[in-house]
Amino acid sequence: MADRPLENRTAFITGASSGLGLHFAHLLSGAGARVVLAARRTDRLAAEVAAIRGGGGEALAIALDVTDWDAIGPAMDRAQAELGPISILVNNAGVSGDGAALSLPAGVFDQTFDVNVRGVFVAAREGAKRMLDSGVAAAGEARIINIASIAGLTQLPGLTAYCASKAAVISLTQGLAREWAKRHIAVNAIAPGYIETEINADWFATDAGKAQIEGFPRRRLMDGDALDQALLLLAGPAARFITGTVITVDDGQSL
Repeated sequence: MADRPLENRTAFITGASSGLGLHFAHLLSGAGARVVLAARRTDRLAAEVAAIRGGGGEALAIALDVTDWDAIGPAMDRAQAELGPISILVNNAGVSGDGAALSLPAGVFDQTFDVNVRGVFVAAREGAKRMLDSGVAAAGEARIINIASIAGLTQLPGLTAYCASKAAVISLTQGLAREWAKRHIAVNAIAPGYIETEINADWFATDAGKAQIEGFPRRRLMDGDALDQALLLLAGPAARFITGTVITVDDGQSL
């Protein structure tokens, strides 16, 4: 049990088809959780679910666009019907929303907030409702973990909309934590720095991307497992007394 602290828990991860979301699904499964991989892109989910099941885990793939307000609750209902009550929600789905403010299309701005802010709010609300109804909140096992960014704590050039959206995620985290504290739902956030993923690999291979890395205090990107211990902490029993917290994991990039 010590090496599987999330045994008999069900985790619902948004944006789980690639990058951090997919990594989180495998990580939480390895810690004993039953995992739900929810994502708009479903082409890779079946293979990943098969891989988790092949390793002895329990997993389910669900097609979900977090901008579809009315789809989130039913997706969670299906997850609970097949894998049991959700006690861990990882709000990972996000978009980059990059572009200079003077030329940023309205559609890009709206999508950035629809995914990064409204999607987080609705998923957290729907997850909280089910955690309360199922009794996992009363049992002290309700965990909502929002993936924010150091962009929510500082300003990054050319990413004004994205920074604003991640600052909103941090505010949502603290507001919901306060609102639901007496109902025993822990709401926390992780604010990562730059991690090497398939999404940003091409950028960091360019001269401009390499120059950006050279500007970091440690002149490197973080590894893909950089957030593992923070996520496991916030998902597990050690988070009984942690709520409304933002854990920054950025290798000093924001210094």
